[in-house]
Amino acid sequence: MAQAQIRKALSGYYYVEKDGNLIQCRARGIFRNRGESPLVGDFVEYSYDGESDGSIDKILERHNELVRPPIANVDQALLVFSAKEPDFNTVLLDRFLVVLESFHVQPIIILTKMDLLNDAERAHLQTYIDDYKEIGYDIIETYIDDPTLLEKIEPYLQEKTSVLAGQSGVGKSTLLNTLLPELDLKTGIISKSLGRGKHTTRHVELIEVCGGLLADTPGFSSFDFEMIEKEELTSCLPEFERISENCKFRGCLHIKEPKCAVKQAVETGEIRSYRYEHYEQILQEIIDRKPRY
Repeated sequence: MAQAQIRKALSGYYYVEKDGNLIQCRARGIFRNRGESPLVGDFVEYSYDGESDGSIDKILERHNELVRPPIANVDQALLVFSAKEPDFNTVLLDRFLVVLESFHVQPIIILTKMDLLNDAERAHLQTYIDDYKEIGYDIIETYIDDPTLLEKIEPYLQEKTSVLAGQSGVGKSTLLNTLLPELDLKTGIISKSLGRGKHTTRHVELIEVCGGLLADTPGFSSFDFEMIEKEELTSCLPEFERISENCKFRGCLHIKEPKCAVKQAVETGEIRSYRYEHYEQILQEIIDRKPRY
């Protein structure tokens, strides 16, 4: 039985890549009976049903899987945020980061439209850039028609399966057009009244680029925390996880517990207050959500 990777899912068909060719497959009914579904990025066993079509018979073990978008075995996310139009948003960024960390997906932050900032705005944004770099995140700064964009991003793409993600209207399709001009993806236009763009991508597909695979994933613009338990949240913020080892109580949630090292770090500035506020907000969402059955 042959093995291959699903590179595209569209209209109930799965397209597996084998020796440079895409083979159209259907998933066998056994997956539906089990409540399972193949995902783009899955490594699978498949068999031929004819000269050109095949059937997916088995899904091999996954490293991870995302729910929204439905994709498996992701190494990293190119997390695209604009410096302006729409404005840089640490609340939304931290929501993305927390969920990516929970799935063990490495975030690479890409800041677009840096050329739209005036000096004061640039100085303000730089404080956040420094904060996130200190936490340990890689940040790539770029601007409209940046001729060095490919040079900046290519080292991150090699031998990795990457997800292209971010808020609507920040330039995801423009970025992908730069990496793969032959795709000629439609570029969304910012809504002046809403301050955000419109979704322009229709399906999930892994595309070979710069020695790796890159997924353009519609709907990957917001997150909830239904898969994270409150005790796990600390591990999704790297600086919290490092400092929490010094908390007096194991399983400390860093809210009301005495001798909490995280709260002490917030008071001293070692942990930024806005990061702690976002942690509190996310923790409350997790506590308030309906139980999963």
